[in-house]
Amino acid sequence: MTSVKTSSRPSGTTSSASSVGEKLSLKSSKPMPPKQVRLKLVYIDFWSAVKFSFLISAAIGVVIFVAVILIWTVLASTGIFDSISKLAGDVSGQKNFSLNSVISFAQVMGFTLVIAALNVVVGTVLGAIACLLYNLSVRVSGGILVGFTNQ
Repeated sequence: MTSVKTSSRPSGTTSSASSVGEKLSLKSSKPMPPKQVRLKLVYIDFWSAVKFSFLISAAIGVVIFVAVILIWTVLASTGIFDSISKLAGDVSGQKNFSLNSVISFAQVMGFTLVIAALNVVVGTVLGAIACLLYNLSVRVSGGILVGFTNQ
């Protein structure tokens, strides 16, 4: 009989599948440098800027309104208005002077509501004007170069 030679794998080596896994595990342990992107802002959409400035102005208006309510409540509960009424009565010579007859809660809240509404209107208009001015200045300057990184 003739003997046939066959290739056999040595018993001490590992299979190719586990060596690929080992290579992948070694590769993933290396930290990748963050990718950096440079973008140029060349246009701001007018209606997006108007909506955004309206929402920000409305939020500030609500904060103003709530802050005035809280401040009025604190001042009324601590008796500051009574002390001011007594002091104003002593200075003016009137014994029955009341600060609440001059400045009432309803008057203060009405004034605050007007101020908050004006804040919304003025803030929205200023946001629109800022958007238009930026879009016009981009034609001259080319825009703002902004850098971002992916971590």
